Amino acid sequence: MIDGKEPAAWKAGDVYTEIEYELIDQVGIITIDRPEARNALTFTTYDELSDAVAHTTARCLVITGRDPAFCSGDDVKQVMVAAGDELSSSDRTPRLTPAAGVLLRTDVPVIAAVNGAAVGWGMELALMADIRVASERARFGELFVKRGLCCDVAGLARLVELVGREHAAELLFTGRIIDADEALRLRLVSRVVPHEQLLASATELAATIAANPPLAVQALKRGLREALDPEWDELGRWVSSTLTELFRTADHREGVQAFLEKRPANFTGH
Repeated sequence: MIDGKEPAAWKAGDVYTEIEYELIDQVGIITIDRPEARNALTFTTYDELSDAVAHTTARCLVITGRDPAFCSGDDVKQVMVAAGDELSSSDRTPRLTPAAGVLLRTDVPVIAAVNGAAVGWGMELALMADIRVASERARFGELFVKRGLCCDVAGLARLVELVGREHAAELLFTGRIIDADEALRLRLVSRVVPHEQLLASATELAATIAANPPLAVQALKRGLREALDPEWDELGRWVSSTLTELFRTADHREGVQAFLEKRPANFTGH
């Protein structure tokens, strides 16, 4: 159970509909499988991703997306409006989101194989991994400010760990999208490889990790959390409370409408 919510209980023989999960020689490969929507996340995608991570028997996980994108964040039409309604509810208790809780607390090492755009919560997903391997086609962007919102917990804590406060501030405040080469220069990713070699490179690294003693690897991951991570529940409550306020703003509504209408937004500070 993560953050008071049990992950969706898929039974043996059930089939995921928006992700694909494979277990190959102790390496689990999770592929977000909504290419027609650039792997934008719906509530179903979040539940399936959380379930696959929470219940995996793999020694190492690789998370990627079906080409052409890694993950373009929340599906604006299906998730963002509904999420705004939920977060704006007066009886909602601020908390760390369940998907973030599962990803940040698993003892299984996670490698993000970033094959294309990783923007919005797609960048958060990449940041929640322990290691990021990028295709030359990868793109990264913390686009939340463009929707009048703040990012999730990883964009505040993990991004600063990787690139430093100044670079993190620039990426968060501007919503600028960077390419794979700049991500490597900023140390956001560990390596950049040719697109056709991405999954092989990531799974080879995962297999190397999986071949090591699993209890020792899991202990090392717990140790990294103890040494480097903030108190996720506390930060999650802050993010949730802040989003509750921001979802109510005219600027957020304008950011979403401008995106849907494919036009520049006009923000007024209200």
